[in-house]
Amino acid sequence: MADTRRVFLQATAAGVAGMTSPSAVPAQGRPPGQAAQPPMQASATQVPKMKFGNAEISRLVAGCNPFNGVSHFNNSLNATMSEWYTPDRVCAVLHQCNRFGINAYNYVNMGRAVSDLARFEAEGGKMHLIVQGANRGDRTDLAAFVKAASPLGIYNMGETVDRAFQTGAMDEIREWCKKVRDLGTLVGVGTHKPEVIALVEEQGWDVDFYAGCVYNRTRTEGEWRQLLNGQLPIGEIYLADDPPRMYKAMRQTRKPCFAFKIVAAGRLSVAALDQAFQTAFESIKATDGVFVGLFPKYRDEVRENAERVHRILTRG
Repeated sequence: MADTRRVFLQATAAGVAGMTSPSAVPAQGRPPGQAAQPPMQASATQVPKMKFGNAEISRLVAGCNPFNGVSHFNNSLNATMSEWYTPDRVCAVLHQCNRFGINAYNYVNMGRAVSDLARFEAEGGKMHLIVQGANRGDRTDLAAFVKAASPLGIYNMGETVDRAFQTGAMDEIREWCKKVRDLGTLVGVGTHKPEVIALVEEQGWDVDFYAGCVYNRTRTEGEWRQLLNGQLPIGEIYLADDPPRMYKAMRQTRKPCFAFKIVAAGRLSVAALDQAFQTAFESIKATDGVFVGLFPKYRDEVRENAERVHRILTRG
């Protein structure tokens, strides 16, 4: 199946331009296209696992946004991520994740992500895919993708779900979930709103998991004006009082949940990161995990985060 997935991804990526920037500095010390180096030796520090479907996956899941130049911060950081994350560096970071036992990837099947994943797997890397579906710009044939790529699960992304929630169109999301169920993969619902999880639970949807942003960044204009004394924010706002509400919703469902943006899309100081990870894992169930984006241009975030999670979950 791994060979089938690689062939599918390579074929899908055939028309994707920009495999390597002309000014790219290879992350692993080899020019693009040269044979991969042997896999790095596994670290003694391994991220603890959780059961998800029929697989054992790391409770720390590699996020996809930085790979795709999406910072959720500002345009300058978006551009910095896009320029830094050459195919070499994406693959190098994913291989380092494997070294620390991170074996799950919150993947989005669009743009250069397709060719980067194909290359990573051709180099011997292995990741269980938990896929964002129904993204703008994603024209994936889900049936063909599931057949070839064997993702563990697919969920409808939070922004799409939240718009449906706000406009009274949640029946459309439920129908989408039914179609994914028919493909034979785990099906989930993404959201930034604890109320969405409560609604899906109350109505008894046939879903397997949730992906929840711990900061509610999809409030309506009216909700922001009410919170900000009639003012409207410029850009994304992250409120410190939001995470406890999402964590509570995750604890109240028996279904596995994945918390994301636990460090407020990089807004927290380095000194606050330990506490953010500690709070996340203290607040979710033992059957839950976290999606965390990685941008190790300035610090070895893969190692630091793996060590944090290992320390928190194995303490005592």
